[in-house]
Amino acid sequence: MARRSDRLAASRRALLSGSAGLLLATMAAPGIAAHAAGKRPPNFIVILCDDLGYGDIGAYGATLLRTPNIDRMAAQGTRFTDFYAGANLCTPSRAAMLTGRYAIRTGLAKGVIMQNETRGLPLSEVTIPEALGPAYASALIGKWHLGHVAPYWPPTKQGFDYFYGLPYSHDMTPLSIFESRNPDQVETVDTSPNLSQLQQKFKAQAERFIRENAARPFFLDLALSGPHLANYPIDAFKGHSDAGDYGDVVEEIDAIVGHLLDVLRELSLDRDTLVILTSDNGPWFEGSSGELRQRKGGAGYDGGYRVPMIAWQPGTVPAGRTSDAIGMSIDFLPTFCAMAGVAPPAGVTLDGLDISAMLTRTGASPHDELILFNDADVVAIRTQDWKYSVADYYRGMLFGLEGRGYPQLYDMRDDRSESYSVASRHPDILAAMQARMTRARATFEPMRDGPSTIFAPWLKPDAPAGH
Repeated sequence: MARRSDRLAASRRALLSGSAGLLLATMAAPGIAAHAAGKRPPNFIVILCDDLGYGDIGAYGATLLRTPNIDRMAAQGTRFTDFYAGANLCTPSRAAMLTGRYAIRTGLAKGVIMQNETRGLPLSEVTIPEALGPAYASALIGKWHLGHVAPYWPPTKQGFDYFYGLPYSHDMTPLSIFESRNPDQVETVDTSPNLSQLQQKFKAQAERFIRENAARPFFLDLALSGPHLANYPIDAFKGHSDAGDYGDVVEEIDAIVGHLLDVLRELSLDRDTLVILTSDNGPWFEGSSGELRQRKGGAGYDGGYRVPMIAWQPGTVPAGRTSDAIGMSIDFLPTFCAMAGVAPPAGVTLDGLDISAMLTRTGASPHDELILFNDADVVAIRTQDWKYSVADYYRGMLFGLEGRGYPQLYDMRDDRSESYSVASRHPDILAAMQARMTRARATFEPMRDGPSTIFAPWLKPDAPAGH
């Protein structure tokens, strides 16, 4: 117990003093320094799975399905245990990842874009390919889901040199595969795609892009549309797992990951390419969130937000390492810029931070806190050691947890499942986390386009919505 007491005291001192914020100055520039040393600017590949759960990979504890290639990737790289998607749903999560900004800043915080909607990612937003600049070839292959009508479509209007894929999820209709090589032209490739072949088509286009751009730096967003329901595994993987069609598709994705890493080795690009495997949010009606509480769309708790994240770059990312440093997909843009030796976008408020020290060394997180949103509502604050949640879905409503007499404060070092609030044991930590919540609301509530959806009629009538 003495060790735990010492750890608790150190955690309390760090939170109450705000000392984590002091890391920012020392962790902002390692990627730029590495590039300045004369190395080729690195390539970046993000393999973004759709609805892949925290517990759906062997390296994260999966038992009903096998992911030997991804597990090998983790053994040869670094596995992050406390990494978050930018949101608990697809559209806001993808907007956050590509811009380095919480989705509420882009106007895409609420829900997912449906077939009959006309909204999209504003062209004024600076995406990862735009931030990296013309020296980098860029491609989005797979699922877009950030606007499928003008002016937001095709993705080549948002900085990508090449697009091949779907406008939205593969369970939405009408569904076609599109291709674009410039902002003013998009071609329909297939108006009735074979859904069991989608992931293989994306793999083939990803490999082609890598081979065609082997001699120059590139950024590839391989946004697979699986294992989002419904699942259509190819014949070679159908019945392959003990986790139904969902598990079969995850095992197919595992084979795709292994193939692409082999391609990088064949082209001698493995040491020049940072590969990140992650998910856009937690699992939906199938899949496993592991030990985490809740799932995709669940507010306030980690199962909808915390996702697998494995970083791999032999010689740059340490092998066989597991890190519990907190991070979020909003960090990709500033991190890639730092590692490429490119200044971050001027005049843009970024919520993401450079986590290259987390990736390339044993660096702590530069984040003093991460903010979790359910649509436009701030529903939780996560620091390295603590989590404070204020809302969850209950009986069809977004149910407020404040003012009920049982505030939800979790010690994330000892209770990763967020099962037991320790608010009564740590009133000083609770007060500090509530102050963080107040500051977050003051920042982001003016950006919302409507009232809070948190149901909390027991709070004072004159209190702002959601408080």
